[in-house]
Amino acid sequence: MTQTPMESIRDVRAHLAEVVERADRDDTPTVITRRGRQVAAVVSTEVLRRYQEWEEREINRIIDERMANPAAGIPIEDVMRETLERGE
Repeated sequence: MTQTPMESIRDVRAHLAEVVERADRDDTPTVITRRGRQVAAVVSTEVLRRYQEWEEREINRIIDERMANPAAGIPIEDVMRETLERGE
């Protein structure tokens, strides 16, 4: 498995076009750090779209599971919190 490039925000500023091109052309994300802490990533819009579709499917799956449960209703806030905590 290829290592995801990781660069400081300062370095990314110096060659942003290259980072964007790498994400778009090669589908290679770049993790951006600030003071050594990972804070963001540059990914292609296709990767973002696939992630958003997956997230929606996952939320719908959990809601369907909960709706099928004969127990008393479960607040949607709990479903959302559980989904976000999974971080899958």
